[in-house]
Amino acid sequence: MPTGRNEKRRFHRIQFDAPCELHWKDEVWDAEVLDISLKGVLLSRPGNWTMPLGEPCELIVYLNDRETGIVMAVSLRHVEDERLGFKCEYIDLESASHLKRLVELNLGDQALLDREFAHLIDQ
Repeated sequence: MPTGRNEKRRFHRIQFDAPCELHWKDEVWDAEVLDISLKGVLLSRPGNWTMPLGEPCELIVYLNDRETGIVMAVSLRHVEDERLGFKCEYIDLESASHLKRLVELNLGDQALLDREFAHLIDQ
C-alpha cells in the first residue's frame, strides 16, 4: 500500500542506473543515479559528502557512455545515510528532451506523460 508521501507524488520515479557528477562551489562528487523523474533525482551518497541541505548545485547525468548528458540545476532536499534527494530547479531544452524521452520510454503511456508535463507546467 502506498505511503502518504507516495500518494502525493505527481511525478513517477524511473529507476535508472547511470553515473553522474555533482558540482558545488569548488567540489565535484561522483555518484550513481538511483531514480529520476521530471522534477527530481535520487542519488547514491558519495563519500566525503559536505554539502548542506538546501544548497543549489549542478548535476550532470551521463548517458550513452558519457557521450550525452542531462544537465540540471538542482537543490538538495533531503539527505539519508546512503542517498541524496534533489529537486530540479532548472533544466535546459536539450537536457529536458533527453529526460522526457527517458521518462517516456519507461512509462510506456503517453497519457501519463502528458499528465506529468501538465503538472510540471502548473507549478
